[in-house]
Amino acid sequence: MTGETTPTEVPPVPPATMTERIKPAARGLPALAVIIVVALICVGLFILGPVLASGADGGLAGGILTGVAVLLTICDSIAFRGLTRVVPGEARVVQLFGRYLGTIRKAGLCWVNPFTERRRVSTRIRNYETQVAKVNDADGNPIEIAAVVVWSVEDTARALYDVDDFVRFVDIQTETAVRHVASAHPYDTHEDGQLSLRENAEEITGQLTAEIAARVGSAGVKIIESRLTRLSFAPEIAQAMLRRQQAGAVVAARQRIVEGAVGMVELALARLEEREIVELDQERKAAMVSNLLVVLCSEQNPQPIINAGTLYQG
Repeated sequence: MTGETTPTEVPPVPPATMTERIKPAARGLPALAVIIVVALICVGLFILGPVLASGADGGLAGGILTGVAVLLTICDSIAFRGLTRVVPGEARVVQLFGRYLGTIRKAGLCWVNPFTERRRVSTRIRNYETQVAKVNDADGNPIEIAAVVVWSVEDTARALYDVDDFVRFVDIQTETAVRHVASAHPYDTHEDGQLSLRENAEEITGQLTAEIAARVGSAGVKIIESRLTRLSFAPEIAQAMLRRQQAGAVVAARQRIVEGAVGMVELALARLEEREIVELDQERKAAMVSNLLVVLCSEQNPQPIINAGTLYQG
């Protein structure tokens, strides 16, 4: 169980210059029906105008009807540009002459001011995997590290207006956070209460998620999760570090073997005394302990030797 450690320093979130607000929009199907009806009326006027103009007294009326038809056609074409289709998982940011009016998130067909510009922003969940980066850990050892981050756009106004390219912004800030977290911790633990990249994956990914969220907060992006996908020593020191890990594993295994052997020897001596099978003086106990430890701790199978003599010289 690790002790408490000071988390890595998280950069402050820049103040927001824009904040998303929901824009109400008219229903698109009734607007589409009106546009179709007006288009049919225009067709009828275009047909009726020349007919009246061909009559003896209908030239003026025919010209007026044709002019009205032209005017209605222009207005109907402009109104048609106001129809906007919003699919699930997307939003439309509406602006008029450079002024932000609001964001449409409700899926379906809607109608807005035809003179506005509507920019599409995906609000779906995205994955981004960083490139394998070579970083020096807290001990100065070169390591290779990569991570994957799951994110989505939470504030469309900040995503479009507070940063230049929010997708590229998330990519760069994620790689920066990965490098910073990797350089703040050692690869392996050398003392109690110290976090390491290899042994404390949950704590490290928690710090990584918090730092990425702080870095991309100015882009209106929500970080859902992040995970390390690669963590290893750099090739130039991999063999040396592997030998160090193997040596540490051998030492740990030897410690476990010795602890187990001592426990078995204690149990054997206690059982012999409890059942009064044989009485052993200190010298014989020492010889028995020595033989048992050799048998239990040896890496090779011991060779049995039958002792028909005595331990004492007489």
